[in-house]
Amino acid sequence: MTDTDTREADTRPWLIRVAPGLGVALIIAVVASLLGAAVPIVGGPVFGIVLGAVVAAILPAARSPRLAPGLGFASKPVLQISIVVLGTGLSLQQVLTVSGASLPVMLGTLAVALAGGWLFGRWLNVRGDTQTLIAVGTGICGASAIAATTAVIKAKESDVAYAIGTIFTFNIAAVLLFPPVGHLLGLSPEAFGLWSGTAINDTSSVVAAAFAYDAEAGPHGIVVKLTRTLTLIPIVGFLAVYTARKTAKADPQTAQKGSIPWRKLMPLFLVGFLVAASLQSLGVIPQAWQPGLSTLGTFLITTALAGIGASLRLDDMRKAGYRPLLLGAILWVAVALSSLGLQALTGTL
Repeated sequence: MTDTDTREADTRPWLIRVAPGLGVALIIAVVASLLGAAVPIVGGPVFGIVLGAVVAAILPAARSPRLAPGLGFASKPVLQISIVVLGTGLSLQQVLTVSGASLPVMLGTLAVALAGGWLFGRWLNVRGDTQTLIAVGTGICGASAIAATTAVIKAKESDVAYAIGTIFTFNIAAVLLFPPVGHLLGLSPEAFGLWSGTAINDTSSVVAAAFAYDAEAGPHGIVVKLTRTLTLIPIVGFLAVYTARKTAKADPQTAQKGSIPWRKLMPLFLVGFLVAASLQSLGVIPQAWQPGLSTLGTFLITTALAGIGASLRLDDMRKAGYRPLLLGAILWVAVALSSLGLQALTGTL
């Protein structure tokens, strides 16, 4: 595409500029959602980023610069909107429904994931955004946490893809291994629900593992998992402040002003997430809307990840090598073992 073409493209109305790329992301998201419904253990969001990457790899037209504005819109604004919509499914009151004995286990495993990500990331030389995304995805809620963190730290597509691929790998492993190991250890349904809710990443995988173990373990695992998801608020808030301050240091003009715009310290989508969760807590959002909002939120995040996948260049991932996957494996084992250890210490095992 010539410079003249680029200038002409820039003068076109916004909707016309984003329509081609956004349309591609939406088509991929529809296919990914259907596959996700058929294979819920994998889920639509993971299929979204995988199909997006495949389309970009095998179809030269998918790499056209004309698609870039729409794919960028899908991977940024749509991503942020998806986090707000997903907030409608989280009640702040759910924290109170989890016994006090469960909170030390949840907070302890989160600390293990974050501290382990920093420590082992340095050891394996997995640094920067990949290190952060794998740690947050393992410690909180998989793809949703990676999506929320990406919206704040502006991670590269290759980093996002590698992190989600890592989380997905160990989600599948957990669904297959946790139930037989739980039976081998003789865990009660409540103990297994707490274990799966704190040591398995995505909600769909928690549901699959917990209900496969015992009907009573399922609801407990879901409550623990949703409560664990609420830790997104302080973690993403901290990352927003950290990223804004780091950017200010690199930008003399911002540093000279002596202040950082509040939208960088508290991104608008995170404010929306808090408002959505608060409205749900107050009962403002009708219960009958919950299934639809949940489906919409998942579809939006699938669209966003499809946009990220379609923007991905696989050569960037190859350069990262095996180390990010090894970091994910270490963190997954560390969180699983620390969850059992903390349950033993707190008397919930």
